[in-house]
Amino acid sequence: MSMEAAATAENLSPFEQLRFARQVILTESRALAHVADRLDGESFGRAVRLIFECQGSVIVCGMGKAGLVGQKIMATLASTGTPSHGLHPAEAIHGDLGRVRRCDVMLMLSQSGETEEIVRLLPSLVELGVPIVAITAKAESTLGRTALVTIELGALEEACALGLAPSTSTTAMLAVGDALALVVSRMRHFGREDFARFHPGGSLGYQLSKVDQHMRPLDQCRVADQGQTVREVLVAARRPGRRTGATMLVDATGRLTGIFTDSDLARLFERHRDAELDGPIAGVMTENPLRIVSGAMMVEAVSRMAARKISELPVVDADGRPVGLIDITDVVALLPREPEPASPAPPTTLRVVGP
Repeated sequence: MSMEAAATAENLSPFEQLRFARQVILTESRALAHVADRLDGESFGRAVRLIFECQGSVIVCGMGKAGLVGQKIMATLASTGTPSHGLHPAEAIHGDLGRVRRCDVMLMLSQSGETEEIVRLLPSLVELGVPIVAITAKAESTLGRTALVTIELGALEEACALGLAPSTSTTAMLAVGDALALVVSRMRHFGREDFARFHPGGSLGYQLSKVDQHMRPLDQCRVADQGQTVREVLVAARRPGRRTGATMLVDATGRLTGIFTDSDLARLFERHRDAELDGPIAGVMTENPLRIVSGAMMVEAVSRMAARKISELPVVDADGRPVGLIDITDVVALLPREPEPASPAPPTTLRVVGP
């Protein structure tokens, strides 16, 4: 960095930094609105149909920043039901072209449509008979003319101060790539179960997994007959290991009829209703409690617990018999956080000047 540039950097105040940051974001957002407005229904529809009907893989190809954007589009396609992988154009002309099959679809990204490595690859792809979908600024570019379908972005102003660094153009490519992937995914009726199959790890995988994988199994839960007294239930329903804060109550057929929690017990003592400890637990239990069916997703269980602000959620089979319990301590990290209250404004100090 030159001394002049360094001095300029030092003179960029925090206010100017924020102003330029906002300018970058607004420039890119305006470009996205422009691309959305000029998106051609015929070319976009043909591209969607090619990808939807593809019998092989969608192979995403781009150079430089466009290649990096292509990697994200490839990942989005793959994770939403469309087999996809990437192809580096420079490696392709040195042997990796062997990955491409006639049943594949090429999705090629180039802002100018004249990227050297992309252009050199086109004759070989044409010879292979692989359909090409291009995302580029100019339909009349070499890439645009060669592609079977061209999605034209139009002229875009890059957000960098020099107007050179790929920024707005790559944002637009990414948005169009996401649009293609998600429209095709919707056409495939790609559901939560499908999504869960491709996302078994992390917080997302946890939410999309089945409740059966994370519930406390029945042998670790407290279950009792609704005809017993509170005292009998408390004595008989003890379980080793992790203690749940609730007892699930069942009828003579084994179906869930109620739940009795530690909070319910505490209320009996707080209200001096000690005599009810020797009365039927059915009289003080929560009847017909909220429950979830075995095989449901954790995201649904967490949503129900958060909405009702409950700490235990029974898991039942198709006949309504308990098979386990979701405890708040097992899902607390997944619960939506309530917004923190705003900090009060500091008191205004009145300063008197003068005699």
